[in-house]
Formats: sequence, C-alpha cells, structure tokens
Amino acid sequence: MKPITLVKLGGSTVRSPSLRSWIAAIELAVEPVVVVPGGGPFADTIRRHQAQLGYDDATAHEMSVLAMEQFGCVLLNLSRRFVAADSEETIATALETGRVPVWLPRKMVMSAHEIPQDWTVTSDSLSAWLQTRLDARNLCLVKLIDVPKNSSVDALSRAAVVDMAFPTMISHDALLYIAGPADLGSAGRRFSVGDVPGQLIPTSAGSTSGDSVEAAE
Repeated sequence: MKPITLVKLGGSTVRSPSLRSWIAAIELAVEPVVVVPGGGPFADTIRRHQAQLGYDDATAHEMSVLAMEQFGCVLLNLSRRFVAADSEETIATALETGRVPVWLPRKMVMSAHEIPQDWTVTSDSLSAWLQTRLDARNLCLVKLIDVPKNSSVDALSRAAVVDMAFPTMISHDALLYIAGPADLGSAGRRFSVGDVPGQLIPTSAGSTSGDSVEAAE
C-alpha cells in the first residue's frame, strides 16, 4: 500500500462555495486519500441544545460523531469517486480499488475508550487518532482561514483553529498540513501529482512559534 493521506474537510465548508471545489480537487488524487468529514453545523446544533435539554458531554460526544456521519453522507452524495467506509477493513478495500473512502466514524470511535468523550475532542483530534490507526503519512486539515507561517500546533489549539486535545493526539511523526482558501487554487494539481496542499505545521515536541493565530471554525 502506498502512503496514505487523510484529508479532513472542516464541517464549516458546508456553508462555503469552496466545498465542491475541494471535492473536485480530492477526486484528482493519484495517491491513496481518506476523507474525514467534520461536524460543522450539524455539531453546532448539538452544542446549542445541550444546555436546554440537559444531556451530558458523553452523549454530546456520540451525537457529534453522528454529526460527522451526516456531513459524510453529504460528501458521498456529491462525488462519484467517494465511498462510505466505517472500519479499517472497508477503508483498505476502498483504497485498493482506487476509490476515496469517506470515514463514517461512529463504529470505530465509540469502541475506542482511550478517546475522551467531551468537547475537548472534535473531528480534528479524531482525524489525528485515525491517522495513527492507519499509519497514514499525511494529515491535511482543510479550514476556512489561512494560518500564519511558522504556526505551531499549540498556538493553533489556543486559538481554537484545532481543538484542545489535538496537540496530545497528533503523532510527532505525522506530517501535518493546514490548507486554507489560498491553497484551493493549486490543490487539484498538488493532489494529481501526489503532493499535499497546505502549510506544513511542525508536530515534534518543543516546536514553538511566536506568531499569533486568530480563531476560526
């Protein structure tokens, strides 16, 4: 198997005209790609009603994982190359046949007791967790902002560009890319030659940055 790239499509892209362009770019990939859907507005609804209805964080966590699956259903409907996958086996089968698996996470995540079941973990951290499970080389997080050069994982977490658990869940051996609007124009070309769009973010221990990052999704 060739090295795998995970592409997490932020759920906020649901509201953006760039969503279909990102899908088209991913469809050009010549190397194995797995798509991780974000929760986006589907997860926002869960946050909004938690205080009103009184369900606990563990319940909200499971509902948010299902929100990722809802966005996954949208992505599957918008691409002929995408195919649903809910296990390591179905991901591998899809990749072997040249398809792009869209990860439906509930089956794997809810049986993984090491994952915190609260709001410190979102689809960003679940992408990092899956990267470790699949031993994928690259993780590309698609966001609606362009992060500053020399950003660090810790700074991105403090600014809520990635979630609170992400710095501890991302492997220090991972190649992490953050792709924003400035990367969309070249994304299809990069995928078509086996490259990954976005800015490479250091993940090794002790990586620091003096740049501040404004909060996004």
